[in-house]
Amino acid sequence: MYKFSNLKCLGFLSIILIMIGLNVSGQEIVVSRFTVESGSAKRLDTPVSVSLTGLDYNTDKGALRLYELKGKTRQEVPCQLENGNSPRLWWVMEGETPANISRKYILIKDSTFVAKNRITAKITPKALIMSMEGKNILQYNTAENYPPDTVSILYKRSGFIHPLWSPSGNIMTRINAPDHMHHYGIWNPWTKTLFEGHQTDFWNLYEGQGTVKFAGFNSIISGPVYGGFRVRQEHVDFQCKGGDKVALNEEWDVRIWNVVNSPSGKVWLWDLTTTLNCASTSPILLEAYRYGGGIGFRATDEWNDNNSWTMTSEGKDRKTADGSRARWCDVGGEFKENGTSGILFMSHPSNREFPEPMRIWPPKMNGHGDVYFEFCPIRDKDWKLQPGNDYVLRYRMLVYDGKIDKQDAERVWNDFAYPPLVRIEK
Repeated sequence: MYKFSNLKCLGFLSIILIMIGLNVSGQEIVVSRFTVESGSAKRLDTPVSVSLTGLDYNTDKGALRLYELKGKTRQEVPCQLENGNSPRLWWVMEGETPANISRKYILIKDSTFVAKNRITAKITPKALIMSMEGKNILQYNTAENYPPDTVSILYKRSGFIHPLWSPSGNIMTRINAPDHMHHYGIWNPWTKTLFEGHQTDFWNLYEGQGTVKFAGFNSIISGPVYGGFRVRQEHVDFQCKGGDKVALNEEWDVRIWNVVNSPSGKVWLWDLTTTLNCASTSPILLEAYRYGGGIGFRATDEWNDNNSWTMTSEGKDRKTADGSRARWCDVGGEFKENGTSGILFMSHPSNREFPEPMRIWPPKMNGHGDVYFEFCPIRDKDWKLQPGNDYVLRYRMLVYDGKIDKQDAERVWNDFAYPPLVRIEK
């Protein structure tokens, strides 16, 4: 009777512990505890991360699982390990978090857990398509795109994003527009460069001086918190002695976050980090010019002066924004059959020439008001890239349906520029 009573009590104790979120199976190992400080701004579904350097994050003995501690209970939060020289754990601080409060988390290892991917990558013979639970987000094109037969073959190129879809399926980008056949959705070649004693234009492909090519994948990632890819792109100079020569190496790190909700409705949130590096012992000078550089966007042909908008963080519109500087720029418009959609382009404070100069087409462009936007870090000042150095530009895009106001834009940009502070508890 005595032994039976003890066993019975232990059974009740196990049930109680499980109910309050603790594990008595011996399969969980506590790795660390974190506190997240929201800071002086309100947060909403914000990606956050913490360095795991110095912690036992080796997943050979179990997958990492993150829980938010809420009183005596805990709630699981999808997390994802980013391996590398400085390993980081990523998650989304879900829901609304008021300013100046803290939220607590515990990280464990669980030998029985298998995470479910929400952001997935699909490779095709010509492209890589990123999607979230079956809905397409963007397509990165690995194969060379050829222009129409009546146009010079010099306009062919690879290494660009098109289509970019809104959450409702509107196609936001355009390629090979008749007035600018060299425009390729979202892309970023340099226009006026000086390399090994001569000028090379990687932007205006019809000049036949150079191009940009997809050169291979460094990684492709699907995951519960983010998915994406890292690709190599080569800026090839056609004018060098001895034949074509790679003048500049570039890596695109594209990351789509498991963030779908905002005050405006469903959204896609994704980052593009571009890293430039000289491909030889020769430096390359990116000369100051109004076009070329950070990130360029040729919008859908459905947008024009009458059904689109442009608004910068400094309150400038399409009539006044060209050549000005901004932290973010909101570009959007109407679609004939599916409402309105837009993109909030955000520049990071670490970027060269931040707040960044912009190239924005004024009204009546090309006679009917086509829409073009670009962050252009060399608009006002030359940029000389030296061998042996990496040069990094960071951008974030919020793709949405409907409209967003300035308050929402400021909040999203602040999350990007100044994310919440994560502190490891000793």
